[in-house]
Amino acid sequence: MHLYLHVPFCLRRCSYCDFSIAIRKRIPGREYVEAIRQEMEMTGGVAGPLETIYFGGGTPSLLPCDAFATVLCDVSRSTPSLDGVEVTLEANPEDVTPDHAAAWRKGGVNRISLGAQSFDDRVLQWMHRVHDAARIGEAVRILRAAGIRNISLDLIFGLPSELNRNWARDLDAVCAIEPAHVSLYGLTVEERTPLARWISRGAITPPDEARYAEEYLVAHGRLGAAGYEFYEISNAARDGRRSRHNSAYWSGRAYRGLGPAAHSFDGRARRWNIAAWEAYRRAIAAGRSPVESEEVLTEEQRWLEQVYLGLRTIEGIPGTALYRPLPPITALVGRRWLVEEGGRVRCTPEGWLRLDSLVRDLTGGGVTA
Repeated sequence: MHLYLHVPFCLRRCSYCDFSIAIRKRIPGREYVEAIRQEMEMTGGVAGPLETIYFGGGTPSLLPCDAFATVLCDVSRSTPSLDGVEVTLEANPEDVTPDHAAAWRKGGVNRISLGAQSFDDRVLQWMHRVHDAARIGEAVRILRAAGIRNISLDLIFGLPSELNRNWARDLDAVCAIEPAHVSLYGLTVEERTPLARWISRGAITPPDEARYAEEYLVAHGRLGAAGYEFYEISNAARDGRRSRHNSAYWSGRAYRGLGPAAHSFDGRARRWNIAAWEAYRRAIAAGRSPVESEEVLTEEQRWLEQVYLGLRTIEGIPGTALYRPLPPITALVGRRWLVEEGGRVRCTPEGWLRLDSLVRDLTGGGVTA
């Protein structure tokens, strides 16, 4: 079983963010602990043993250390030991202190996903990030000193040209720090975000597709030269440090979600909780199910997801999964978008840039990201 816990609290909203978050000056740790505990009681607890636990958000590193330790203890009661369990905490660099890092490690955290986003202070300010570039390296040093060496850094690429962001310099900065894992996210414009408002009034230009593609391919080259393997469309790892939790999503395995906006999947049906923190908390307090809705997948939907999720990964999919009349795969291979070998089909980096259209071509309809 793979467990995800959504911690929705943030101090401010980043310019590009449309996630389900709750802006709070005071983090309601006690209320969060109680809500998670009650949700587990209402749904029969967490079946174990757990293979991975992932605290995502929001900003999970804002959760008071005692509240975090209590939640981790509660959800892992069915797991005899956290030894061997991948326990990930998403953290912002400014929240990483020696005391926090020591408490996280003592509580069982052995992997940190650090929201770096950029090493350019001007860009960080534009994003509404709280930390500066120097804080990223300091956070990594503190985590390693506390015994947490499995560290992932997030970076955002494809920013508007007005920012004059030096993408090559950011990649060099990442390689100098040598994290175990790097996640790359292309900037997208979501409705009801500060970024969308800036674009609508002409204060900044939308992200450029050509720039997006160029920076994505540059990252493949630079990180590949530094020993990172892109094992998924947005994720690269060194020394076998793939994210076991996220890999479960991409391979279609079952997972459980707790907290507002959390999703669960049992292999047949997907369900998701009420997104807003206060609405979720009130439902729990009143003894009502926090599940907002569910979707039972048809065989067709499961096949489409198998193709789409499989092509996101470096392993690709078995050629036998494409059992429908297709345009010749050789044409897509010839364009260097796909590779066909050993009975499997997988994307090249250029193919990953065109994943949605490739899936449509390969399935006769397809899905979107």
